[in-house]
Amino acid sequence: MSNPHQNAVAQLEQVAALLRPEYSDAARFDAAIEQLKEPDRVIEGMISVVMDDGSTKEFQAYRSQHNNARGPYKGGIRFHPDVTKDEVKALSTWMTWKCSVTDIPYGGGKGGVVVNPTELSPAELQRLSRAYARFIAPHVGPWVDIPAPDVNTTPEIMAWMVDEYEQVAREWSQQTGMTFQENPRATFTGKPVVFGGSQGRGEATGLGGVYVLQELAKALALHDPSEVTVAVQGFGNVGYWFAYHAHQLGYRVVAVSDSRGGIYVPEGLDPAAVLACKKSGKPISECDVPGSTIVSNSDLLELDVAILVPSALENVITKENASKIKAKAIIEMANGPVIPEADSILEERGIVSIPDVLANAGGVTTSYFEWVQNLQGYYWTRDEVLAKLQPLMTSSFQTMWQMKEKQNVSPRMATYLSAVKKVIDVMLLRS
Repeated sequence: MSNPHQNAVAQLEQVAALLRPEYSDAARFDAAIEQLKEPDRVIEGMISVVMDDGSTKEFQAYRSQHNNARGPYKGGIRFHPDVTKDEVKALSTWMTWKCSVTDIPYGGGKGGVVVNPTELSPAELQRLSRAYARFIAPHVGPWVDIPAPDVNTTPEIMAWMVDEYEQVAREWSQQTGMTFQENPRATFTGKPVVFGGSQGRGEATGLGGVYVLQELAKALALHDPSEVTVAVQGFGNVGYWFAYHAHQLGYRVVAVSDSRGGIYVPEGLDPAAVLACKKSGKPISECDVPGSTIVSNSDLLELDVAILVPSALENVITKENASKIKAKAIIEMANGPVIPEADSILEERGIVSIPDVLANAGGVTTSYFEWVQNLQGYYWTRDEVLAKLQPLMTSSFQTMWQMKEKQNVSPRMATYLSAVKKVIDVMLLRS
């Protein structure tokens, strides 16, 4: 299996080769690149959780803090049986670029626990969440590292974590006699709205991707949304909201899938109706949608559509299937869905791939909005939040596309050139 951290380093080396001529002090530039190949630190260890039967079980836990030159570390926490150290290192690296792309004043972080959350009771899941929050508590804070939800973590889980973190903060205050100056709730984003979360956060990642879709359609002269067919692999929070908002704007969503497979409807489907079916307990492949045929996840990737949207896990487009992709363009809503070898094949075939660090940056952008609201104690409406999101995503895409046209490089390379340069410039100023 492809190593995600090696992929992240390979991408960085490609960018460095193009950026190096712009820097007169090659030694300092190379030193910064070497530093960026590894996280500043990786916190790892076993966390103990009391199970419902009274036994104690240990789970491997990680938090990778990649780079904080531009601001506090920022990134999600995932609960998944396939979490690895290399995965969180890679994801934290990509978070650094994502924050830089959108000019959010953060660096990259990422965390995870090796666990299948579906095998835990609600009480066990809460105890695991609290144990993880206590595990990372010494290493996070409103101006240090701000975690958020990711795969298999939810606003409710963030509420448990921030509550545990607040308990740790109170214990620290009692032990030291010092008052915690900042709002502890600003340490975690993606919280429920009633617990300091932001309006619009749940749909922000998917909606941000649709803002990118609108700009991409203009760039590719796809002027009639009803003629723009879209296939979405992964129907979790991100994939659903992307499909929903694309459908609302008139784009023809023809295929969606979850981990068990999906459906293909050439005339288009209603994502909200599919979600209602899924919530009833059925896999998407068993939803009764007129005109639908069942497709596997691998088949969905190879459908003849205008826009392919991988929004599940990383490494789904590889050198083995890249030659079979028929889409005109790819919008990467998952983290790292295209491995570097596949990226080269897609580029040679003229398939435009909008990188994850730009396409799915709506989530971290709205997390930034939540953090700002927590710190100032002033909260915005959903419409205010989304009004702030759209121009930022639109501007980020346009900056990338201008760089692509100017340098005659791929969208990924154009995005990374801009993002990495911003980080390097701050690192050099601070060295």
